[in-house]
Amino acid sequence: MTRYADIPKPIRSGIVVVDPERGTPQRIIVLQFNPDALERSVSPQTAGGEGDGGGGGSGGGDKNEALRLKGPAQETWKITAELDATDQLDVAAPHGIHPQLATLEMLVQPTTAKLREATRLSKNGAIEISPIEMPLTLFTWGSKRVVPVRLTEMSVNESAFDVDLNPIRASLSLGMKLLTVSDLPAGHRGAELYMAHLAQKERMAGVAAQGSFGAMGLGNRDIGLGR
Repeated sequence: MTRYADIPKPIRSGIVVVDPERGTPQRIIVLQFNPDALERSVSPQTAGGEGDGGGGGSGGGDKNEALRLKGPAQETWKITAELDATDQLDVAAPHGIHPQLATLEMLVQPTTAKLREATRLSKNGAIEISPIEMPLTLFTWGSKRVVPVRLTEMSVNESAFDVDLNPIRASLSLGMKLLTVSDLPAGHRGAELYMAHLAQKERMAGVAAQGSFGAMGLGNRDIGLGR
């Protein structure tokens, strides 16, 4: 048998559930296959309102705020993860991919213990019951992208089953909102992780190749930057 020991093992994307106070991982979910695509949407938090800044326009935007930002951009990510029990024939799977699906779905579900506690407080006449707080969720896409997220949507398409109707193949679409310092309280572990992610982005921008006006057919005078 020919072995290729020098072939690097691929890095898997995944999800880490973290205790926000202690910083200890509660669960590590490694995706069976890396998604084929990562869809990202970035929306800046601009300070001024939208409007026409021209002399004869009727827009209501504040001209002094046109270049200002209120905070970090709002960013959403979307992926589709594939799960397939038949690809892991060397691992016993009496429940198909039920356990993997349940693990992912519990990222957006409170536990029965927390629900019973909320019910107990309600029966005891608690005037106000705080919403159930979930653990901190991190999505990892290689070492350069480890980001705190909140899952905003999840859809499951089960496409094959065993004789006991356990799902053995499925695709899972996940929508995530990156949590920034605008979303989390000061000092929160997730806020620090976001700052580390932003610093990594700054480093990547710093090593990007510098463009030139010549490549765009322009000179400094063409855009009013001197002679």
